[in-house]
Parts: sequence; structure tokens; C-alpha cells
Amino acid sequence: MPSVYTSTSADGAITVCDRSYVRRRARLPPGMLTTMSDAATTQPTDDRAGDQKPTVSAPSDVVASIRSFVGREGGEAKAVLQPIGNAGVRITLVGEQGGILGDRVVDDIATANAVVDAIDGVEIAEWDRELTSAANVKPSHYRKMAGWVAGQKRFPKARNSAIL
Repeated sequence: MPSVYTSTSADGAITVCDRSYVRRRARLPPGMLTTMSDAATTQPTDDRAGDQKPTVSAPSDVVASIRSFVGREGGEAKAVLQPIGNAGVRITLVGEQGGILGDRVVDDIATANAVVDAIDGVEIAEWDRELTSAANVKPSHYRKMAGWVAGQKRFPKARNSAIL
């Protein structure tokens, strides 16, 4: 059985990996990886800190842009909160009038919830059949997602054409 290591990032996220991964990731600073043990570890708890939740404020620029989006879309929109790794949380908006998509990225899920709570007419939703069928993507958004390919007239030959 390979040795298993854990790594803790600055934001408290824990990564579990085996020895082969550690060899590939030689750029990690020394002391970042520790061997996992079967022994249970306990951390001291502070009763005073557990009673209070940290207050999170919604960024004013994000709130203002979402508020203007909701105003253009008839006063209501559905927001899907999607964690996207270290980049934060994507707030994807689907407008009620026309189903136009919009999105903003914030630091964490608590901030995303604070943004949604700060705006009237926005409710949290999940990607289900009803919401995905209501979403309407603008043609300009497709061109933006295509990047450099959007304006190309010639495309390179596929590298895997010999096996096809």
C-alpha cells in the first residue's frame, strides 16, 4: 500500500495524495506534507468562538451589478451558487424575462449567500430541467466562449485522424 500524505493550504483546504503525486509535485515547499496516521487527532476548541458566526458583507460592486441585471430582466432572477475551486464561487443568474444568463464570482459561499440575501427578487435555485430549459444564451456569449476559434476560416488537421 502506498504512503498517503495530506497537505493543508493557507485557506484550510486539505489535499490527500500518494507518494507518486508528491514526487510529481516537487515544487511544494518543504514541510508542507505530513504523513497521515491512524490515530485520532483532536484540536482544542474555544467555546466562545463557536457561539458567534463571522459576519460576511456582500461586495458593493457585485451587488450593484446583479441588481442592475435583475432590473433589466423584469425584477426577478434565479441564482445558482457553484463553487469553482480556489477562484471562489460563481453566482450564475437566470433572468425571469427571457432567461438571459449572467454571472459574477465571489470569494466564498458565505459571501455568495450574503449577495443573494442583499438583493430583492433573487432566489437561490439548482440546475434542474425547468431552469436549464428557461436559460437562454446570447450568440455573443457563444462567440466569447469560442475564443480565438470564433474568427477562424481554416482549422488545423486533427492529430488523432490516423486512428479515426
